[in-house]
Amino acid sequence: MDPIDQDAPHHTAHTVPGEPLSDAQVGTAVAALAMLAEPTRLRLLWALREGELGVTALAEAAGCSPTAASQHLSKLRISGLVDQRAQGRARLYRLRGAHLRRLLDEVAAHADHTLRGLPPHA
Repeated sequence: MDPIDQDAPHHTAHTVPGEPLSDAQVGTAVAALAMLAEPTRLRLLWALREGELGVTALAEAAGCSPTAASQHLSKLRISGLVDQRAQGRARLYRLRGAHLRRLLDEVAAHADHTLRGLPPHA
């Protein structure tokens, strides 16, 4: 398992409570959220929560063609949200770090709470 995927605490200089975010942090966060704001990309990322997958399996999970999945995965890779590696002629994709996995979990939990009319957590 990569060090970035471990649940060990990371340095938190970038998330000091009460301190404003830098322009670079805001720009990077907005770009990442924009990538998640597209339904097919969100489905692709959700499928990758469980581990590495190839384009065919990802296309099936996202309900799109392999060509469309490849185009979305390219954008996700360029934006730094997924990593890609070659295995023979195939390309395998995986989430780039535990932060993204936790963000996806929280987004799904928020959607579930909203749709079910559940009260927010403290």
